[in-house]
Amino acid sequence: MSHDRLKKRYFVFAEILVLFLVSTVTGSLGDPRVGDCTAPPEATDRRDCYPWTENATAENCLARGCVWCGGGGGGDDGVQCFYDDDVCPSIVDPSQRVECPSNALDRDDCLRSGCVWCNSSSPDVPSCFVDADVSLGGDYCPADIPLGERIDCHPEKGRSPANKTVCLARGCFWCPSTVDPEAPACFSPRQHGYRMIDVDGTETGFRIVLERINSPSWFGADIRIVEVQVEFQTDDRLRILMTDAENERFSLPLQPFAEKELQTRTREATDPQYSVTIVSQPNFGLKVTRRKTGAVVFDTTIGGLQLADQFLQIATRLNSPYLFGFGEHEHHNILHDMTWKRWAMWTRDHLVQTDTNLYGHHSFYLNVEESLTAAHGVLFYNANAQDVTLMPDPALTYRTTGGVLDIYLFFGPSPESVVQQYHQAIGLTSMIPYWALGFHLSRWGYEDLEHMKEAVDRMRQNNIPHDVQFADIDYMDGEKDFTLDTVKFGGLPEYVGQLRSDGTRFIIILDPGISNEWAGNYTAFDEGDQLDIWIKNPDGITPEEGDVWPGPVYYPDFTKQVTGDWWVNQSVAFRDTVAYDALWIDMNEPSNFGNGRGRGCNDTQWNYPPFSPSINGELYVKSICPDTIQQLGRHYNVHSLYGYSMAVPSLRAAREATGQRSFVLSRSSFPGSGKYAQHWLGDNFSRWSDMRWSIIGMLEFNMFGIPYVGADICGFIGSTTEEMCQRWQQLGSFYTFARNHNAKNFPDQDPGVWPEVARVTRETLAIRYTVLPYLYTLFYQVHIQGGTVMRPLFFEFTGDVRTYNITDQFLWGPAFMISPVLDQGMSSVDVYFPDARWFSYHDGREVDDRGSTVTVDAPLDFIPLHIRGGFVLPTQQPANCTANSRLNPMGVIAALDDSGEASGLLFWDDGESLDTIANGNYFIMNYKIANDTLSGSVDRASDMTLVQQVLDDVVVMGVKSVIGDVFVDGRPHFEWFQDADTMRVTISGLQIVIPGNFTVSWN
Repeated sequence: MSHDRLKKRYFVFAEILVLFLVSTVTGSLGDPRVGDCTAPPEATDRRDCYPWTENATAENCLARGCVWCGGGGGGDDGVQCFYDDDVCPSIVDPSQRVECPSNALDRDDCLRSGCVWCNSSSPDVPSCFVDADVSLGGDYCPADIPLGERIDCHPEKGRSPANKTVCLARGCFWCPSTVDPEAPACFSPRQHGYRMIDVDGTETGFRIVLERINSPSWFGADIRIVEVQVEFQTDDRLRILMTDAENERFSLPLQPFAEKELQTRTREATDPQYSVTIVSQPNFGLKVTRRKTGAVVFDTTIGGLQLADQFLQIATRLNSPYLFGFGEHEHHNILHDMTWKRWAMWTRDHLVQTDTNLYGHHSFYLNVEESLTAAHGVLFYNANAQDVTLMPDPALTYRTTGGVLDIYLFFGPSPESVVQQYHQAIGLTSMIPYWALGFHLSRWGYEDLEHMKEAVDRMRQNNIPHDVQFADIDYMDGEKDFTLDTVKFGGLPEYVGQLRSDGTRFIIILDPGISNEWAGNYTAFDEGDQLDIWIKNPDGITPEEGDVWPGPVYYPDFTKQVTGDWWVNQSVAFRDTVAYDALWIDMNEPSNFGNGRGRGCNDTQWNYPPFSPSINGELYVKSICPDTIQQLGRHYNVHSLYGYSMAVPSLRAAREATGQRSFVLSRSSFPGSGKYAQHWLGDNFSRWSDMRWSIIGMLEFNMFGIPYVGADICGFIGSTTEEMCQRWQQLGSFYTFARNHNAKNFPDQDPGVWPEVARVTRETLAIRYTVLPYLYTLFYQVHIQGGTVMRPLFFEFTGDVRTYNITDQFLWGPAFMISPVLDQGMSSVDVYFPDARWFSYHDGREVDDRGSTVTVDAPLDFIPLHIRGGFVLPTQQPANCTANSRLNPMGVIAALDDSGEASGLLFWDDGESLDTIANGNYFIMNYKIANDTLSGSVDRASDMTLVQQVLDDVVVMGVKSVIGDVFVDGRPHFEWFQDADTMRVTISGLQIVIPGNFTVSWN
């Protein structure tokens, strides 16, 4: 199809430039030498193409596109199946070859000359000739590949170090750098990849067919014919899907566990923000451009495209080095280091530390563009083990061990709108109950019920707000799900009733592993076994066994509907024993105290793939073997989905059991799991550094679609100190999920342990509870449209690069800035104030210096908090739990901008019923200040009879002159005060009933 014809057909979508020069190619390009052992390479030069002991047959070797020299025909060193490194990449007809002018004597000389070597038996046909469209690399440094764009040609982890022999055998360049020793010494020619052989339009974009350019295989089983689907899904979202054109491969729909599959292949783009350019020389590539600015945001012409059965790779240039995202890891900077850092994604039970793949799997990034006026996001949607290498150019290389290359681009243009579009695609976060925003207390290691009561009593004695109490595995009989230790926790059911009467909710932990040692006496196991719910060994019959807290266990296959129903039934039945309010699911990576089947896994390509990304250990370390079978697919393909698949029936269970909105807290996560579960950051340490880096983790999970998130306050592992715990309680009071939790065999660290920590925690939580209506409103907004609750400063001040790597401050929404003390012994903190009006939450004093860093006093009992000019925050008088605070009068805090204006809103419902938004059982108040008047208007009033709220006080910061009078709905009001120093105005005793329209003005 010509460019003009394609452009005419799809002018609605984008300008599509197709540089498409294709010759008709006949014959085979690189068929395997089926049993050809007449002239095999020397045994020492063979690259083993089938290193596994199981099923090492000629048939399986040839299926990988390799050479089989078995039965004594190819030597006795044991390498019977090896890669065919003697391949010719050129499609130039032999009679048309132009001899290389260098007069090279051998293959190495030829390649160093920049020419191509293809053995010729005819004296009239040169073996070394010119073909600029292909390359076999060589032992030299090519001039056309900048150091910062090198794509690693030996990316496998720990199998064998890169060396020149292996590098050249793969058809790559060998050129160690003395300038940047971290740069790959072995790297891919740009000409490796695919050539385009067809392109055509579709209803949603266009379809491209590619053929692999012949070159030595890296990992075998290369996909020869690739289909590329480019879908203009919406004006803000583009999809690029690359898969095998001839064989079906494992792939995931967006929202894979939704009751109804999401339909994404629809024509909704009428005026897209982007255009797509197809480039075909020297090989296939795509360039995606932002139409408004011409900025190229995704550019695969850097090379490196590879698709094989167990190795898929794509590289792209980035628009700028301002890169954020990828997880779950302990990042020490929110702005990524682009100097060859490599991050792996594969869910793993591992203590929180850097450079390690942790509990969640999130292959999403956000890139602020060079203009500093726009950003875009990219999702590599794939559940296999994978990693990404960040390159100085700037660029990145993404690699995965299976599935397809399924890439979604989101065009914002603001960082917040990028994230909103991403969340709308993968599934919006569930609406949490209001009480979940209160303070939570937990520990693993309550010795008995009396120990738990002692901690709770300390909370009561110090009048510390306490909305939720947790029970870890201590409450279980033998650490088995759906059981109660009637010796140590026999009185728990009655105690939970007492807690609930005091306004404290109760949450229990559940793990996926089900003990198999009590058959006939353990209902959860017996009913599950009868329903055949287990993940199976490769035979498809025998359950896969692991070892977790109760001992030997089987793992439920939550991708089966019957398993979800079983889980719901067990959970609902157990609530008759313990009246829990929500569920906490742990160990769901899935975790295993052994490695695979005790000491490893069968020697197969699934358990030991030819390419291993930079994960911590083999795929099965602290988990089950990848060759196990689930209904959705082989565990190799769905491992990172396990926590997601468990979260879906867990939320259903919590809601059916309680009859309320409830929520689920999950350790493992995946794109879209925020629709069903929230997250805590896992097994951290009682260290100042862990406190600091927790902020980055929470900001990233807000990007990932899980805004209700927190770290274990005061640390999980280790013995905290009083100072550290006090500072951490201050910070943790502004985690969206605020829970103090620690591990077995370490001292109690609930805030009531230390009198001063208790006081500071009580006072700081009083601030949290005061602004809970603002926080709850933010959760309503992200539930209906996506986005962040906790956000980094650069989300609001994208034009200010100084905000890009600030990780010791953060925002709630656009308006409330938290600047905690994160270092031992400090009584002040340096706070950066972007260019806006900022006011101290504590006294309303305006910050004099804008766009600069200010040292703010922060004694041990103080945390700096500031409100941004231009916003109105709804408030409520605090109490010791939300059940009580929701009965108190409400208010607003307004901070005026340079024009003397501000705005905000309040969302309000009963806080815990199911589907209040869908059923319209809520109200929204809009607040706006202009011309010295606060106007409150009802945006939407519920049809149900809600308990009416009373707006009693208004605080206004940023008034620039002394006021003389205050009026409410035009009538004089006399209960007000203006601070002569800060000019803050406090108006009280209003008794305004909301929802309802009103005005409060001053002159």
